[in-house]
Amino acid sequence: MNRTGGQLIVEALQTHGADRLFCVPGESYLAVLDALYGSPIGVTVCRQEGGAAMMADAYGRLTGRPGICFVTRGPGATNASAGLHIARQDSAPMILFIGQVQRAAREREAFQEIEYRRMMTELAKWVGEVDSAERIPEFVARAFATATSGRPGPVVLALPEDVLRESADVPPQKPYTPVEIRPGQADMAALEGALAAAQRPIAILGGSGWSETAVAQMAEFAERFALPVTCSFRRQMLFDHLHPSYAGDVGLGINPQLAARVRDADLVLLVGGRFGETPSGNYSLLASPNPDQTLIHVHADAAELGRVYRPDVAINASPTAFAQELATLQPPEGPAWAGEAAIAHADYLAWSEPSGSNPGAVQMGEIMRWLRDTLPEDAILTNGAGNYAAWQHRYYRFRRFGTQLGPASGSMGFGVPAAVAAKQLYPDRQVVAFSGDGCFMMNGQEFATAVQYRLPIIVLLVNNGTYGTIRMHQEMRHPGRVVATDLVNPDFAALARAYGGHGETVRETAEFASAFERAAQSGKPAIIDIHLDPEAITTTKSLTELRGAAG
Repeated sequence: MNRTGGQLIVEALQTHGADRLFCVPGESYLAVLDALYGSPIGVTVCRQEGGAAMMADAYGRLTGRPGICFVTRGPGATNASAGLHIARQDSAPMILFIGQVQRAAREREAFQEIEYRRMMTELAKWVGEVDSAERIPEFVARAFATATSGRPGPVVLALPEDVLRESADVPPQKPYTPVEIRPGQADMAALEGALAAAQRPIAILGGSGWSETAVAQMAEFAERFALPVTCSFRRQMLFDHLHPSYAGDVGLGINPQLAARVRDADLVLLVGGRFGETPSGNYSLLASPNPDQTLIHVHADAAELGRVYRPDVAINASPTAFAQELATLQPPEGPAWAGEAAIAHADYLAWSEPSGSNPGAVQMGEIMRWLRDTLPEDAILTNGAGNYAAWQHRYYRFRRFGTQLGPASGSMGFGVPAAVAAKQLYPDRQVVAFSGDGCFMMNGQEFATAVQYRLPIIVLLVNNGTYGTIRMHQEMRHPGRVVATDLVNPDFAALARAYGGHGETVRETAEFASAFERAAQSGKPAIIDIHLDPEAITTTKSLTELRGAAG
C-alpha cells in the first residue's frame, strides 16, 4: 500500500518504539504533522526549538531510548542546535528531524535553506538527508541504531518537503536491534590483577548508557571490594550518596580532600565517562595523555579509549555489560586500601553538610538541607548552568538512579525543559527544576508548555540579579571591573501566575518551606522566586572575598 513520506516517518517511529515526540510545528514537515493525527505517538508542542531539543535529550537520558524532536528548517534548526550540542557532549541518545526545502530548490539558497550535513557534523554522531520516500525506513532505522550504539548521542535527519509528500510502497519493517558491547574474559582478568596489586584505588563513574540494575551491580562490587567510588560532574545519580563507599562528586567545586585522593590514587577505574575538562579539573586530576595513576578505562566507544588518556587497561564495553561481569571478580584478601572507603565517605558527609552562613537573608545551604530531608528518594532534580547549581551539587544527596538531569556540557537553560519532559514521562514523581535568573530566561517560556499539559513542576529560581558565574570570574581575574553581568528581572512569581501557574517569592530562609508546600499543594506548575544576595556567589566565598583575594 502506498503511503506518503510523512506517513512512513510516523510508521517508522512506531516500529522502533517511539511513544512521544517534542516539536515546534513548521510548514516544512506538515506532512508528518498530518500523519500524526490519530497516531498513538504523543506530541508535545513546545515554545522554542532549543527547549524542544532539550526535552528530547532529557527523555533520552531517562529512558535510554532516543528522544525524538521535530523542528522546521533554517531558524528552527539553528534554535535546536543548542539542545543538540548538549546531547552530543553529554552522550544522550536523540534524533532531531529537520524539515528541509524541496529537492528541486537545493543549492539555491532557497527560503530558510541550510546544508545540515555541513552545519551540524560537529554536533551529531551522524547527519543524513533522506533523498526519497522509499528510503525513509532505511534512514530512520540507521538513525535509531546510531543514536544508541557505542557512545550514545544525537543524530540529525533532514527531510525535504517534497519527499514527505511523495508516496512509496514499502514493506513492513523490523525494529532496530540495540547493540551491547561486552567486556572479554581477558579484560576482567586484567582488572582483577590490577586491583590485587593496587594500594590506593578509586573508581569514577560517569557517562551515559547506565541502568538501574547496573548501578546496583556497581554498588555491590564497591561493597565487596571496599572501594571508594566517586561520580563525575552531574552524574551523581550513579551511586547512592549514603552508601558507605561513596566519596563525593568529581566536578566543579570539588571537595579538596577528594581531589587529593584522586591525585594520590595509584589506580583509577574510570567507568563510562570521558573525564573531560570539567571533571578532571582541566586535566589536572588525571594528566593527559599519560596519567600518573594506573588507568583502567571502560567505555562503550572504542574511539574514546586512548583519545585523551592513554589507559593501562582499555575495556571496550557498555556500563551495563561491564557491571554484569563485576560479580565474577574476587577481592584480594586483606586489601591494602581496607578502611579507605569509610574515611572517604566520612569526608563526603562532612563536606555535604551545610555549615556556616552565606551573605544575605536567604541561606541556600539550609534550603538544600530541607529539600534533601523532605523530597522523596525518587524525586527528579533538574538544572541548567550557573553558580546557583553549586548548592544543589554539594548539599543534596542523590539516592537513586534516574533522579538527576543536568548538562555536563555546562549549557544554560536546560533545567525547565528537562523538568517538563521528566514530569510528562513520570507524572507520579515529584520534579524540581533549579534555575538561576539568567538561566531561566534562556528557556523559561517552556513553563507555558508545563501549564498547557498540566505538568506541576516546581521551579526553584535562584534570583541574584546577575550572571553569577561570569561575575565570579570577573572578580577573580579583573576585580572591580564589572561589565555586562548585571540583570534587571521581572517579578517571576507574577510571571508564573500570568502563565496560569502558581507563584511564590522567598526573601528569607524561613519563608521557603511553607512556600514550597503551597506550590506543591497548588497542583499547578510553580515558580518559587528565591531572592539570593549577589554576594553569596559560591558555597565557600563571597564576591567581596574573591575580589580581595584577586586584588
